[in-house]
Amino acid sequence: MNKANHKRRIVIVGGVAAGASAATRARRMNEHAEIVMLEKDAYVSFANCGLPYYIGGEIDDRGKLLVASEDLFRDRFNIDVRSNTECVAIDRDAKTVLVRSTRTGEHETLEYDKLILAMGASPIVPAVDGARGPNVYTMRNLEDTDRLKAGIDAQKPDSAVVVGAGYIGIEVAEQLVNLGITVTLVEKAPQVMPVMDAEMASMVQDELEKRGVRVVLGDGLEGFATSDAGEVTAVRLESGEEITAPLVVLGIGVRPNTQLAADAGLNVRPDGAIAVDGCMRTNDPHIYAAGDGVAYPHVSGENMRVALGGPANRAGRIAGEHAATDAAAPMRPVAGTAIVRAFGVSAGMTGLTERQAERTGVAHKTVHIMAKHHAGYYPGAEPMVLKLVYSPETRAVLGCQIVGGAGVDKRVDVVATVVCMGGTVDDLAGLDLAYAPPFGSAKDPVHLAAFVAINELDAVTDLIEATEPMPDGAQIVDVRTAREIERVRLPEATHVELEELRDRIDELDPRKTTVVLCHSGVRGHVGARVLKQRGFADVKNLSGGMLMRAIARPDDVVRAGEAAAKS
Repeated sequence: MNKANHKRRIVIVGGVAAGASAATRARRMNEHAEIVMLEKDAYVSFANCGLPYYIGGEIDDRGKLLVASEDLFRDRFNIDVRSNTECVAIDRDAKTVLVRSTRTGEHETLEYDKLILAMGASPIVPAVDGARGPNVYTMRNLEDTDRLKAGIDAQKPDSAVVVGAGYIGIEVAEQLVNLGITVTLVEKAPQVMPVMDAEMASMVQDELEKRGVRVVLGDGLEGFATSDAGEVTAVRLESGEEITAPLVVLGIGVRPNTQLAADAGLNVRPDGAIAVDGCMRTNDPHIYAAGDGVAYPHVSGENMRVALGGPANRAGRIAGEHAATDAAAPMRPVAGTAIVRAFGVSAGMTGLTERQAERTGVAHKTVHIMAKHHAGYYPGAEPMVLKLVYSPETRAVLGCQIVGGAGVDKRVDVVATVVCMGGTVDDLAGLDLAYAPPFGSAKDPVHLAAFVAINELDAVTDLIEATEPMPDGAQIVDVRTAREIERVRLPEATHVELEELRDRIDELDPRKTTVVLCHSGVRGHVGARVLKQRGFADVKNLSGGMLMRAIARPDDVVRAGEAAAKS
């Protein structure tokens, strides 16, 4: 019998991204299967990534957040959809699940041939007094969003505290500011966007602060001050600071909803994620898991939980197909590709950060470049900073982070493609990308980053990273113009403008380690090549130039108007 014609009952616990994708793929692959989808909440499929933008009014029609209705699942896909229905227990021996109506409290036992768990994750709410107060909010589902929007509309707060400066925290902070609310953003880590490398995240922080957000770093939530009615009146931080807060949004992170799996004896890792194979099967061959509660294969070689919509949808699709047909192409390693907007700045990433590479023991090197998102001579070109992480052993592209205006998403996706295909910096440099002045440059930012990496790997230029201290006793040569140096400089640098370098080369000592720097690294590369070919034995170019040095090591530089103490 054709496996796709095999009549089987597939029960899916959870909708939204992974569950809904599993259900519809299962139906497309097996017309004869009986498919039941259970969803604890009222809505089986909604755009959870769009919720902050509904709060701020960028999405003005709530209905647009409903990706697919129960009627669509029933009428188009012949799926038995049961919202407001929670799965409370799994009996693996009997191959049944016990479910409960959240409306009536009634219980029912359902048999399954294949079971797919797609319960997702829930926002972390600290166990402190006041955390469940009526003016403290999370952003997990439409009900949460409706509650927050109703609270803002009724209360009309003039200020708010957002706890957590990850994706959700930054998106919510942006939208609250757009509503005219003064926002304090609190993050226990020493930087916003803790998933990024610090020097890249600092550019997001700068944009937040320019837009009026007060950013408090390195200070965690300790508790709340509350009124007699139980409403939060202030947020107490570990430092002892109290911030008046008529409205609080928690964006601390999410915890996988995997207790059901653990209770059933499925393999749940110490981090709370369900362990699965490439086809999303658990240690029980009849039970699958997908979504934010699963540990996926990662491009680092580890398995890890990646709570993002893209992997959840793809994993759900694989689980649904395999549950329906007993066959599916396995999940490819995920790269954690993600992007967030903070007012006029976008921050995107894919693959390994420098910090992840260090933590996992992956040999790596990095480069920083600054470029425009399209031809500089065409009006409206916006700058971006791109950090490329690559292997000095295999030349493989390991990851990138990009912060800038327009065009960040395009470049992140290009690098993500190379990472996921196992490509090298040579592959990245050779990509044939679309070019016309309104869209890009003949040498795209991803090309430029690859060129810099190749130059170092091929010993054309030696680099010193923007985050590194200068070598002891190094001779530092600043080839920028006098006007540039007036704005920001390294006090120990010798100023020799690039166009004068050949004529003034006798003023420099060819025996010393020499670091050449400019604004972004382009002129520094030219200067380094001049010196190297004129007998200077050890010449390095400062990756990312003074632009990145001032961001990564601000205490090293002197800015216009500052005291001469650093001179």
